[in-house]
Amino acid sequence: MTFKDLGIIEPILKALSEKGYTHPTPIQEQSIPILLRNKDLMGCAQTGTGKTAAFAIPIIQHIANSQKNNRNNKIKALIVTPTRELAIQIADNFTIYGKHTGIRNTVIFGGVKQGKQTQALQRGVDILVATPGRLLDLMQQGYINLGSIEYFVLDEADQMLDMGFIHDIKKILAKLPSKRQSLFFSATMPSSIVELSRKILGDFDTVTVKPEQATAEKVEQAVYFVSKKAKIKLLVYILETQNIKSTLVFSRTKHGANKIVKLLDRDGIKAAAIHGNKSQTARQKALENFKKGIITVLVATDIAARGIDIDELALVVNYDLPNIPETYVHRIGRTGRAKASGIAISFCNQEERAYLRDIQKLINQKIPVITEHPFINVHDDSSEESSSQNNRNRSRSGNSSNRNKNRNRNQKNRRNSNSRDRK
Repeated sequence: MTFKDLGIIEPILKALSEKGYTHPTPIQEQSIPILLRNKDLMGCAQTGTGKTAAFAIPIIQHIANSQKNNRNNKIKALIVTPTRELAIQIADNFTIYGKHTGIRNTVIFGGVKQGKQTQALQRGVDILVATPGRLLDLMQQGYINLGSIEYFVLDEADQMLDMGFIHDIKKILAKLPSKRQSLFFSATMPSSIVELSRKILGDFDTVTVKPEQATAEKVEQAVYFVSKKAKIKLLVYILETQNIKSTLVFSRTKHGANKIVKLLDRDGIKAAAIHGNKSQTARQKALENFKKGIITVLVATDIAARGIDIDELALVVNYDLPNIPETYVHRIGRTGRAKASGIAISFCNQEERAYLRDIQKLINQKIPVITEHPFINVHDDSSEESSSQNNRNRSRSGNSSNRNKNRNRNQKNRRNSNSRDRK
C-alpha cells in the first residue's frame, strides 16, 4: 500500500515524496480513507506512528479540492492541542504536506505577545492550529470566528483532559458549527476520552493500532536499579562512556529538571531544560540548540515534551519513573520514530518499584534489568539520616526533660518560699 493507492492528490504526493515518505503507517493507512469519505473518527495509536499526517493529509486534500472553485479568508480547519511545542510541530507538518497546494496555516499559543499571531490571522488562513487558552483569548477579542469551521481536530485528547482543559474544550465546541467533520486523536484512550468523544462525534469510525502492545516495538528498553542519590552519577557515567549524540532526559518536576541541568553542567555536559516555567523563547531556543547539536542533552517535563519531534533521537532517559504508566509510553515514543530505532532506559529507586510494575503490566512485557553498573550498591544513607534524626529527637527529648525538671524544681522552690512568707 502506497500513499498514491490511498487516492492522495498529486500536490500532496509530491510533498510527501520530497520528505521520502511513500508508504503510510498503519494509523495513516486506516484513517485516511475514512477521513476522505468525510466521516468522523476516533483514532488511537502509539506515539511516533504518524498520527499528525493521518489527519493533516485528508484535511489539506479536502480544502484544496474545495478551493478550486471558491477561495476566501475564512478559517476552515481547527486543530486544538495541549502544548505550545506540539502546536508548533503540527503547524510545521501542515506546512510540509501542503507546500504545493497554496493552503495557508498558522499557529497560535500563549506565552508570547500576540501581535504576529493576530497579523497572520488578519491576512487570512485556511488552517488554524491552537492551544486552548490563546484560542479563547483571541476569540474573545474578536480576531477569530469559528462559524466557518468544517474540520475540527482534538489532538492528544487524553493529555488535554489531564491538564484540566475540559471546560475550555466545551467553550470551543459551543462555538463550532454543528455540521462539521470531527476527529479525536490520542496516544491512549481512557474511558473519559471515550465518553467525551461520544458526546461530540457524529457518525464516527474507530481506528486503534495495537492497543495492548502500547510500547513502540523498535525501542530497545532497559531499567537500572539505582538509589535516588546516585541517579545523577549514573546519568553522567552513561553520557560520558557511551558517546551518545542526542539524549532526552525526563524529570517528574520542573525543579528537578533545572537541578539535573545544573549538575550536568558541573560535570562539563552541555544541557538545557524545557518546562512550563520557561518562557516560550527560552524553550524554543533550547529545542533548536538540541536539534542543531549545540547541546547534546535536553531535560524535559512530560507536558513540555509532548511536542518534541526529533529525527534520529538516540536515547531517552526516564530519570524519574512516571507514576502514570501511559506517560511511559509517551516518553519512550520520542525515540524510535518513523523508520528509526531507538533506546530508552529508566532509573528506578526503591520508592519507584511500584511504578515499574504498573508500567510492565501496561506494556505486557518485562523490561530487561541492567545488573552491572558502578552505582548499584550506592545507597541514599537513609539509615544514617534516620539515626541522625533519632539522635536529634533524643537530644530534643532530653533537653525537654531537663527543662521540665528545672521548671518543676523552680515551682517547688516558689511554693516553699510562699509558705515561709505566709508564716
